[in-house]
Amino acid sequence: MAKSYDFVIIGAGIVGLSVARELNKRHPNSSIVILEKELDIGRHASGRNSGVMHSGVYYGSTTLKAKVCSLGAARMRDFADEHEISYKKVGKVIIAGSAEDLPTLDTLLTNAKNNGVKAERLDVQGVKEIEPYASAYEAGIYCPDTAVIDSKVIINKLREILEEQGVEFVYGAPIRTARPNQCLVETAQGKFSYEFLYNCAGAGADLIAKMFGHAGDYTLVPFKGIYYKLRVDRRHLVNGNIYPVPNVELPFLGVHLTKAINGEVYLGPTAIPALGRENYGIFKGIKLSESFTIGRQLISMYKANRENFRRLAHEEMKKYYKPFFLSAAQKLIRTLQSGDLESSNKIGIRPQLVNLKTQTLEMDYIVEKDERTLHVLNSISPAFTSSLAFCEYIVDQAEGTKPV
Repeated sequence: MAKSYDFVIIGAGIVGLSVARELNKRHPNSSIVILEKELDIGRHASGRNSGVMHSGVYYGSTTLKAKVCSLGAARMRDFADEHEISYKKVGKVIIAGSAEDLPTLDTLLTNAKNNGVKAERLDVQGVKEIEPYASAYEAGIYCPDTAVIDSKVIINKLREILEEQGVEFVYGAPIRTARPNQCLVETAQGKFSYEFLYNCAGAGADLIAKMFGHAGDYTLVPFKGIYYKLRVDRRHLVNGNIYPVPNVELPFLGVHLTKAINGEVYLGPTAIPALGRENYGIFKGIKLSESFTIGRQLISMYKANRENFRRLAHEEMKKYYKPFFLSAAQKLIRTLQSGDLESSNKIGIRPQLVNLKTQTLEMDYIVEKDERTLHVLNSISPAFTSSLAFCEYIVDQAEGTKPV
């Protein structure tokens, strides 16, 4: 016998939790269950991110990311204030590494203006006043509203609130099968029927979407984010966040330095193509059939070489080795030495959506829906920052097609 609910949400990451919160606000008398394949929340991207609350400077004004990032950051700060959760508005400098980066700085400033984000162009001296040890070429950008927070504290508070409001959590419940015509999913913990289902499964979202006839043009490819951290006596080298100018044709921001809410300074992440959606170690998280499928997709992207993917793969694979990782970090602070970097157990997987028709990485959030289900297919950075605004968009989209 299936358990029946008004809303079934797959995935207890930051997006799934935020959607549940939004649904509870709109429909306080509804029944909601969140199905989580792990035995606790925060085991993957939502509990492994950098904790940076982005300002929204990277995204073109027509993108969904631009529409929800800065608003989401403001909502996150309000939520933290309401529940007495600590965060620090430490700001971010984005520094040019060469003359080739200067036009992109102008693009980012245009994005900031169009998106209503505070940002100012700095000369080298201006950068030094904010980050004295940063090594900028001619110019940089300062984003004063960028903040840092502990993402695990946020998701645990959201769970606490939702449980108090009667939202049910079922753990150890990976989706085994779906029967869209019966509005039913079968999990390791039993069957669940729904009036409406939200697929917020992160790295598994495309696989679940395909059970419902969605995501036919897409697949998720994992990229591994490895971090180092600075020795305690070298933490003074960073005041807030120091980022490179990104390649705006790719969705990765490059190795950067972040002083976390606990005072530790992290360097990273990499964007190394991985062979498993949970491939956190060298071999850990690799499943033969999954690795074969991912490997075949990576080969296709390597051959197509869209947005110079081949060069990205080469450069990122090198960062498995500390000297190459250090070289990337030294573009931000030239005085860094190998001994300044300590190993870190902070490793994340970025589930990046790939368009199978074009063999390109999707830059924006992608949402697909029908009358009874909605699928969030590309909830990558800045999904944590955006979540408390992105959830409103998600529910709006769902309720535009949901039968009355």
